[in-house]
Amino acid sequence: MTGAEFLELSVGAGFAMVFGAVLMAVVRLARGPSLPDRVVALDLMTVAIVAFCGLMAIAVRDTAFLDVALVLALVGFLATVALSRFAERARLRRERDEKGEEGEARD
Repeated sequence: MTGAEFLELSVGAGFAMVFGAVLMAVVRLARGPSLPDRVVALDLMTVAIVAFCGLMAIAVRDTAFLDVALVLALVGFLATVALSRFAERARLRRERDEKGEEGEARD
């Protein structure tokens, strides 16, 4: 087996694994059950798509895909931070509402 054949085989296996990771993340995104599970699934999908871009850069020998991967990684990180912040605010609001209802029930 030559180096080129091994590289082609490795890239093909990499594509299959990334595709499997995206499928599993889609299932977790659809099934949930909670918002943090969905946020982690979206983050996993972003990482898998970045890996896909890296593999594509190797497969076609074009570095433009690496630029796309870098931008996607930065946007994915910011989206994860924003969704996590949203989830935390929703949790705090829910806890505050529950405490308010308990206080009214005692009066």
